[in-house]
Amino acid sequence: MVITLTTSLLLGAPPSFETPFRVQADGRFIQADMCHAAPIYEDIDGDGVKELLVGQFKDGKIRLYKNHGTNTQPVFKDFTWLQAGGKEISVGGG
Repeated sequence: MVITLTTSLLLGAPPSFETPFRVQADGRFIQADMCHAAPIYEDIDGDGVKELLVGQFKDGKIRLYKNHGTNTQPVFKDFTWLQAGGKEISVGGG
């Protein structure tokens, strides 16, 4: 995506983004601890349905919201912290 965006900028074509919107889980708006959220919507477990991952500044943790709907009509409930090898992942800043 960076290459595509950079190429578009170099060629003079402005980048195109969708209208932002607030995502809900269990009927409440998703909020990261201490702001600075970094969301990504991607299929991380290979089942063909995209999950929502939300990285946050506080402690460098990543929330995993499983999608209980479809890719075009996602349904998110409560989150778990993203883990690897049975341990929560933490991404250091700096």
